[in-house]
Amino acid sequence: MASHRRPKQPSRARVTVLTTAAAAAVAISAQAANAAPSAKPSKDEVKSKVDALYQQAEQATEKFDGAKEKQEKLQKEISTIQDNVARGQQELNKLRDGLGSLAAGQYRSGGIDPSVQLFLSSNPDDYLDKASTLDQLSSQQVDALKKIQDKQRELAQQRAEATEKLKDLASTRTELGKKKKEIQSKLGEAQQLLNSMTAKEKAELAAEQSRASRASQRSALDGNTPAASGRAGAAFAAAQSKIGSPYVYGATGPSAYDCSGLTSWAYAQAGVSIPRTSEQQATIGTRIYSQSQLQVGDLVFFYGDIHHVGLYAGNGQVLHAPHTGAVVRYETMADMPFQFGVRV
Repeated sequence: MASHRRPKQPSRARVTVLTTAAAAAVAISAQAANAAPSAKPSKDEVKSKVDALYQQAEQATEKFDGAKEKQEKLQKEISTIQDNVARGQQELNKLRDGLGSLAAGQYRSGGIDPSVQLFLSSNPDDYLDKASTLDQLSSQQVDALKKIQDKQRELAQQRAEATEKLKDLASTRTELGKKKKEIQSKLGEAQQLLNSMTAKEKAELAAEQSRASRASQRSALDGNTPAASGRAGAAFAAAQSKIGSPYVYGATGPSAYDCSGLTSWAYAQAGVSIPRTSEQQATIGTRIYSQSQLQVGDLVFFYGDIHHVGLYAGNGQVLHAPHTGAVVRYETMADMPFQFGVRV
């Protein structure tokens, strides 16, 4: 017999939940349909963000350069100390051999002096500090023992110095690795932004930068600033010969440069050795705070932390290695916050 029971009706609560969910789904769909797609950043916005990332990368680059220079200096110092220790050990061995020969002579003539015998089996410091022992030794033996003692102390000091420098070297290498990763991270972000631009936008941006560089060059050459002479002139001429060379962080030439790499290389061509990093270069020579007093070839520094440096080109222009993706070129100093100049 068939059942005549009526189907169970959904509860009022369940109807309410379903109705609310459906309404929400409709609302979300409507919002999604009406929402405008996220606006693609303009060429100028991309350029502004990329410039900021390049500036951060250059800050890290100057720290990287400083750590790299420190590493190279420490490696040379450690190598020198290790060579000195090796030579000192040879000298110590000869001194010990000489005292051994003296003891052998004493033995053949009637026995080894007790103090010498004690030395040959232990450390002379234990005996030289005792006046009673010195009284038992001949002047020749005392002189030999003192030389050995002095050499041992010298070697111990050099080994301790080498140990400390090795610790410093390990720390410097760690800092170098961190800065390298930071630079690569910033450059990677910048490249992603550049990749988001269309081919037309990239071409327009490149053309703008090229026009700006040519205008800066004309302004520098057409200005009233006297031509550089002497070593500043030679340094500036050397930098001019590298116009068009690419910026590469950590590079000091002869085919690529970062900002302080270009300035240190340029002055080296003029026979002048200046420090490697912009921060160190800012500590030399005579500071000039007024742009009107700058001369062609003077070092010019930018940003509050002095992380960028170039060569003054005259008429408010700078010749420098700007950042990754750019080449050695002229640029107006108005594009960067000028801090001061340095006459080497």
